[in-house]
Amino acid sequence: MGKQYFRAGNMVYPVPAVMVSCKREGEKPNIITTAWCGTTCSSPAMVYVSIKPSRYSYEIIKETGEFVINLVTNELTFATDYCGVKSGREVDKFKDMKLTPLPSRYISAPGIEESPVNIECRVKQIIPLGSHDMFLAEVAGVTIDDKYMDQTGKFNLNSSGLIAYSHGEYFEIGKKTGSFGYSVKKRSSKNKHKKANK
Repeated sequence: MGKQYFRAGNMVYPVPAVMVSCKREGEKPNIITTAWCGTTCSSPAMVYVSIKPSRYSYEIIKETGEFVINLVTNELTFATDYCGVKSGREVDKFKDMKLTPLPSRYISAPGIEESPVNIECRVKQIIPLGSHDMFLAEVAGVTIDDKYMDQTGKFNLNSSGLIAYSHGEYFEIGKKTGSFGYSVKKRSSKNKHKKANK
């Protein structure tokens, strides 16, 4: 087996597929699908979305300084794709996809009620990068769906059927292969005892 040198490009996959909702005062809310989205800081909690200036949502977010990142489940994959290929200049995406605007607590832009997690964001900086501009934003608040909360108060996000995007395709996140810190976690004395008696 060998390796091939490939042209420079965006090859950090998979990435989250999210629907970003926004709204200009007096107009219908809109949704843009983006895979260029992620975390930039823990404290304060900050995120980013990168959007082409030609997109309809770009000016809305630039003018209002607000948007909501809505995480996507398997059930929302069709709507996610639709909202990524249709323009809000021509269609009402909430209406077409039978999605429900969810009033936000801290900003004017609505979330998407059908999403398991709605992350309310306030833009702090817009960074021109080339084909896309990055909207660096602080998280103002988060809404989560009660159906993913268990009796102990744990939010079971990973059981919601989250979707990832990789090289032009959508995938449902599935098999767990580890958890944070498991590579250095000490084995229990019970497991050590079993191994010693083998």
